[in-house]
Amino acid sequence: MFIIEYQAVEFMNSLGVLIPIFAILMPVFIVLIVHVLESKNQKNKYDAIIEVSKNIKDSEQIQELLESLSERKKSSLDLRRTGVVTIFVGIGLSLLGYYGLGIDVVFGAGLLVAFIGIGQMIAGYIYPNQTEEINRAVESYEKK
Repeated sequence: MFIIEYQAVEFMNSLGVLIPIFAILMPVFIVLIVHVLESKNQKNKYDAIIEVSKNIKDSEQIQELLESLSERKKSSLDLRRTGVVTIFVGIGLSLLGYYGLGIDVVFGAGLLVAFIGIGQMIAGYIYPNQTEEINRAVESYEKK
């Protein structure tokens, strides 16, 4: 009976060695899974573009389709929206550090994140992307 308990304890101790290994390898697995799924998604998107372009006879419509897909990638960065999200993440982190944990380092890190968000918002107002959106709308109207 004692031998079986001893073997169980040894087995549990050997599992304890695997925990840091899994902790180190888990981000690698996550990145690998995201990469595989994203490449599969890109492949499906390009296959769909090829199928749609086979059915379109006018080359100008194909060009408009490709431009519309590339424009979505460009306009995904809105510094003002990102800044607001970052500010509130920083405020939440500061409140957690001050009231929840009582740790000044977490409070300071939260303030740092909040000030980064303020900087993003200021950059969003200094460099707005609305002019590009207006130019695209005018150009698409002139084509019609």
